[in-house]
Amino acid sequence: MPEKDQIRSHVYDGIQEYDNPMPGWWVMLFWGCIFFALPYWIYYESGVPGRTIYDNYNEAVADNLRLQFEEIGELKLDSATVYQYMNDPKWLKVGESVFEMHCVACHAAKGEGKVGPNLTDDYWIHVKEIGDIAKVVEKGANGQAMPAWGNRLHPNEVALVASYVASLRGSLPAGSGKAPEPNAKKIPAWQAPAGAAEKTENSSPDADKDSKEKSPEPKPAS
Repeated sequence: MPEKDQIRSHVYDGIQEYDNPMPGWWVMLFWGCIFFALPYWIYYESGVPGRTIYDNYNEAVADNLRLQFEEIGELKLDSATVYQYMNDPKWLKVGESVFEMHCVACHAAKGEGKVGPNLTDDYWIHVKEIGDIAKVVEKGANGQAMPAWGNRLHPNEVALVASYVASLRGSLPAGSGKAPEPNAKKIPAWQAPAGAAEKTENSSPDADKDSKEKSPEPKPAS
């Protein structure tokens, strides 16, 4: 009997099987996968920035944001901007995504507070008016217990996440979430800064289009 047709000695339910070796291509593929796994693991799991799928995802998100930001230009980190985009559902979604990516670890998913303070109540430490939120996000606070994000985020991301944080105020029932910090003070409701309404109107693409298409009214003949 040829070597490749050797039958094993054991019998299961009257069934015997050949003792044939695995095909050569399969064995080569098996060992090839083992040798490939080591350099693959070293390359992607060595901690070098920019190599993991998470880094690639973040880069893709950043590229997408840059394309979106071309529509609104670079935003100012002031009260009028934060107040304007607090009422803009489209751009508020961008602020929400930034919050979910960077802020939930300290402030929790709904802003109710965890390590960081509750963002849904009326008690604040470093904020007296709506524009201060952007300053805190940009420069940090409490000796960097609240980290400065100005050197890690696009200015538009800072402005839009500040708008989203401002929108969280009053989103949860009073008394829910983390209790106010001992040195926090109750501040008035958000007020529209002077010129905010005018800025919103002037920044509207439809308003620009209408102003271009609108022809001057004829003056009556004297």
